Amino acid sequence: MAPDAGVVFIGRIHTPWQRRADCPRNVLRAREAGGTAILELDPIYRPGLHRLEAFSHVIVLYWMDEAERDVMVQYPRHAEGPRGVFSIRSPARPNPIAFSVAAIIAIEAEHGLVEVEQLDCRNGTPLIDIKPYFSTIDSVPDARIP
Repeated sequence: MAPDAGVVFIGRIHTPWQRRADCPRNVLRAREAGGTAILELDPIYRPGLHRLEAFSHVIVLYWMDEAERDVMVQYPRHAEGPRGVFSIRSPARPNPIAFSVAAIIAIEAEHGLVEVEQLDCRNGTPLIDIKPYFSTIDSVPDARIP
């Protein structure tokens, strides 16, 4: 398929996992393993960190660049039977975009570094975006899940 649009990576994510096979299966497992992740922004995007320190949490969007992109039905371990890609959180999908809500640990804006709670990706994963988390907008306490 021809792409409909382009994505600009704004930096890279640094985690302890060097290979995809080493990565935890999800962000909860990553946080159980301990440590933190570092979001490193390219110099041109560093001014975008201005006033981020006012927030306790961010939404981190990242590109799972080693994920399969042509799998539409999967058999997840946690579910009975097959599931369509849009009903699960697997990185194998047409656009392998992952996201996590993470607490900010520290910010070094002049160096383009944001330290956050651990993430479930390999070291060097492309960073797509950072957005402030708003509990009044982003939380849905009565959301239904199977």
